[in-house]
Amino acid sequence: MGSDPQYAKWPLLPLSQHVFTLTNPYAARPAQQAAIKSLQDAISEHKMAPLYKYLAHPTEGILNATGETTSGAASQQKPLGRKPSAAAAGMMASGGITSGANLPWDEHTYQQLKADNDKELEEIQREEDEAVEKAGDTEIMAARGKRAEFFAKIGDKDKAISAYEDVLEKNGILGTKIDIVLAVIRMGLFYGDRALVKKYVTKAKTLVESGGDWDRRNRLKAYEGLHLLTVRSYNLAAPLLLDSLSTFTSYELCTYSNLVVYSVLAGSVSLKRVDFKSKVVDAPEIKAILGADGDDKLLALTGAISAGPGAEDAEMRDAKGTATPNASAKVTTAVNLTTLGTGMDQPETELAIDFSSLAQLVNSLYGGNYKVFFQALALVEEKFLTQDRYLFEHRGWFIREMRLRAYQQLLQSYRVVGLESMASDFGVTVDFLDRDLAKFIAGGRIPCTIDRVTGKGVIETNRPDDKNKQYQDVVKQGDQLITKLQKYGQAVRLRGSERA
Repeated sequence: MGSDPQYAKWPLLPLSQHVFTLTNPYAARPAQQAAIKSLQDAISEHKMAPLYKYLAHPTEGILNATGETTSGAASQQKPLGRKPSAAAAGMMASGGITSGANLPWDEHTYQQLKADNDKELEEIQREEDEAVEKAGDTEIMAARGKRAEFFAKIGDKDKAISAYEDVLEKNGILGTKIDIVLAVIRMGLFYGDRALVKKYVTKAKTLVESGGDWDRRNRLKAYEGLHLLTVRSYNLAAPLLLDSLSTFTSYELCTYSNLVVYSVLAGSVSLKRVDFKSKVVDAPEIKAILGADGDDKLLALTGAISAGPGAEDAEMRDAKGTATPNASAKVTTAVNLTTLGTGMDQPETELAIDFSSLAQLVNSLYGGNYKVFFQALALVEEKFLTQDRYLFEHRGWFIREMRLRAYQQLLQSYRVVGLESMASDFGVTVDFLDRDLAKFIAGGRIPCTIDRVTGKGVIETNRPDDKNKQYQDVVKQGDQLITKLQKYGQAVRLRGSERA
């Protein structure tokens, strides 16, 4: 299994969700007030002077739009109309700062936090100097790693990344290198720096492929899957996130409940119907969260059944074959899913989440109950897509793609469908359905036509013949190849005449 994960505590990613909540126009006022309190408590507890300045400074802070302050020495107002930088935009909702949800600035508090940071940094430097004089390389690297974690803890992005890179360059242990790279990925996720995350995800994959242990391979799946969500590659994220469900230990990245939400949404919008059934609708890990009968819940929570080929390796299958627990003899009890991992600090509690709308979305889509599906889709947008920083930016795209998927699923079963009948099935007006389908038809996403000239309107599907389509593709590609060869032949003849 390899060594236990290192550098896995900082930064605290829930704080970035709190920052997002403050700038989210869809967030409820009580949620924003709770986010402000959580930020203030964390800043005070962990002495996060750089993060405090980055967020709340009257002239430089990304949150304090009105220059609100409790200190007379810092009463300057932020220029009106100031737009957040690209780096700041990664932490904020696209709607901008919500009025009345500012993080107050106190100059005295900041100076006290900064003094505490300087004092702790001096102690770390003293520890490193002593290690250089009296100890070996292991103690020196431990001191430098402590410095990197300190900068990550207080929210100093640039210094933390620089310190991590210094430790990474001088460390020769593969497992530790992977842990450092994962820590940098979390820094990028915290600040919404996608370029940084992409760079280090690639580096982590290279390190893991060179001999990473089983645990770190599985942790990287969750990291990469979450990154792919932020760049709207749901089709690539879905298999990674779904495989992570049964082996999830990356509690520093997100809660298990959040992972289930990301997995279900990514799978719903990207998987083919057969895979959607096996990996989402019938997946025991998802059933345990979204709702199933008692036996399925118990089997999923105890690990007696698993979803997907990534859930276990050969050793685990052999071990499972030697013991067959009697699930029916056990008593079903309430289980906190955030405590199912081992070897890492885990959250003591997890906020209760109502998954009913998500369950309705999955079951109604697969079952063809499109009126309930549209209602569930609206609720999922309200409760999940508009409230999560990783889902917020692409919520409009997700809603369109899910509507398209439902339309395609219904139309592929019929040659001709009445427009009024289909509108009734979806619980929408005929005009809305007409306009919505027209967009997808014009974009070539749905092969059908709408005829409203006669009667109340009908939809005629034009299913492409697979063999005919393959023939047309071969002819088209052959024409392109002949054109390229002709141009190449002309170029060769020209060069030959020049030589003559």
